[in-house]
Amino acid sequence: MKKGVLTELRKIEEEVKGCQKCRLYKERKNAVPGNGVYDTKIMLIGEAPGRNEDLEGLPFVGQAGKLLEQMLNNIGLSRNDIFITNVVKCRPPENRDPITDEIEACKPYLFRQIELVDPKLIILVGKYSVSTVLGINLKISHLKGRVFIKEGRYIFCTYHPAFVLRNYSSYIDEYTYHFEKIKKIIEKIQ
Repeated sequence: MKKGVLTELRKIEEEVKGCQKCRLYKERKNAVPGNGVYDTKIMLIGEAPGRNEDLEGLPFVGQAGKLLEQMLNNIGLSRNDIFITNVVKCRPPENRDPITDEIEACKPYLFRQIELVDPKLIILVGKYSVSTVLGINLKISHLKGRVFIKEGRYIFCTYHPAFVLRNYSSYIDEYTYHFEKIKKIIEKIQ
């Protein structure tokens, strides 16, 4: 890792924890800046923290996080091998979708994290991570399983694990297949 990168990433964490750029700070228990390995080739970006994430201050720690960990384990990874964050760093009320001004307030944090971690593969889970990072405003059902290359990085789009949990029998096989495709990308970047 380049000198100073760790310091800058920790600075972002502190900025996120003290952020008051949008209404979400008023109801949060904890901001969720991100978690994982800073010196990694793989970054996963979700949409926004949920209830459990808000309580613990860590991304993907509820049931969706357990499914994500299972999928990672299936391809020989753990959450300790990657950096995980969200587009929005504080929980929207009632787990509603993030709205434009909330996304815009958090975008600089996210893009600085991407720049500093400098992953070779970004896994986007859910519509809002896709629209924020790729600027494509289509439903995830139109983009799932697709690979894009942007600024020399592979970017893979898939479902959010919470969606898969709600529709388990209909989507688990496809989700498993997506992670097999992710494994093949990882083999290319090693």
